[in-house]
Amino acid sequence: MRPLLWAACSQLLPRGAGLCAPKPAVTTVVTASHHSLQPPALLAASSSPGSVSAGFLQALVPGSRAPSCWSSQFNVPPSALLVARPVGVCSMMRLPVQASAEGLDVAFVGVPLDTGTSNRPGARFGPRQIRAESAMVRRYNGSTGAAPFDSLRVADIGDVNVNLYNLPDSCRLIRESYQEIVASGCVPLTLGGDHTITYPILQALVAKHGAVGLVHVDAHTDTGDAALGEKIYHGSPFRRCVEEGLLDRGRVVQIGIRGSSYDPDPLRYCREQGFRVVPAEECWMKSLQPLMREVRAQMGDKPMYISFDIDGLDPAYAPGTGTPEIAGLTPAQVRAHAALPRGKGSWAPFKGGRFTSTAKWKFREARKCFLKVIRMGKAELSP
Repeated sequence: MRPLLWAACSQLLPRGAGLCAPKPAVTTVVTASHHSLQPPALLAASSSPGSVSAGFLQALVPGSRAPSCWSSQFNVPPSALLVARPVGVCSMMRLPVQASAEGLDVAFVGVPLDTGTSNRPGARFGPRQIRAESAMVRRYNGSTGAAPFDSLRVADIGDVNVNLYNLPDSCRLIRESYQEIVASGCVPLTLGGDHTITYPILQALVAKHGAVGLVHVDAHTDTGDAALGEKIYHGSPFRRCVEEGLLDRGRVVQIGIRGSSYDPDPLRYCREQGFRVVPAEECWMKSLQPLMREVRAQMGDKPMYISFDIDGLDPAYAPGTGTPEIAGLTPAQVRAHAALPRGKGSWAPFKGGRFTSTAKWKFREARKCFLKVIRMGKAELSP
């Protein structure tokens, strides 16, 4: 048993790996990833983007004539009508697992880090739990018409191998991993992780795309300067981003801000930078759809990034968050935020989301894929 366990664990995360160890080109075969306990034979082969997919988990349903991907040329979450939800590798939406972002339009990436948090820890387990909960997400959203898997090649590429004992080193590992993802032309959708991780992610994205707009849903602005003498922690990422010119400050919107503060005017810094701040009290008892139409116009047709902190929701709906603040947003209001890309005309090229280039139509579909996760209350999660 011990040799078997050791062999299985060696597939989880190779020692010294960044995002993952070097693997064969993803257009030839999908093998067991660093977090897969299944032997490679149980993962179905994935063909090149131009051909028909063999179907994820098809090998696990012998005798079935219908592949779980329904003969799509794109990866599709397997239907629970064909494959039982508890079956298979625990990947995001039960999508195929790949070793890198090569060949993908969109990739789910886990960043299991919480050493930057100031109150309750536990966000390091966020990516794992989001993946488990995502087994309930189906292929289509009937209320919005979103069908991202009809036009995008999406997969789960595992977790960044963070250093839980050294926060600056973790930021370096995250930045380097995302530089590889961005270089492949893939849009990363991140499962966190405390809010510290947004800083190195944006460093990597901006190095390629230039300063980005930001739609930030949170209870806190996360623009603090330092805590206990440290400049890098979950309360400071957007101040660090401002200092490095990572944000297009005229296109930054922060929604749901609330709670007590250390300063009599806690929003002063944000206003001085040109951010639009929408306090939670301006959202109470109303739909956010009018607000999101304004945000859509503000973002324009330039690159932007979405960051959704789970404490943007009222703790009645998300009690496990590390820094709960009462009187937050409701799930219904979050759905209005998730409807942000709807409407006529073009919209800002979506460069990534924290759960943080192809043709513009693919950006629109990538946003739908990301926002489908937001509707679960899980996106660039900062518990």
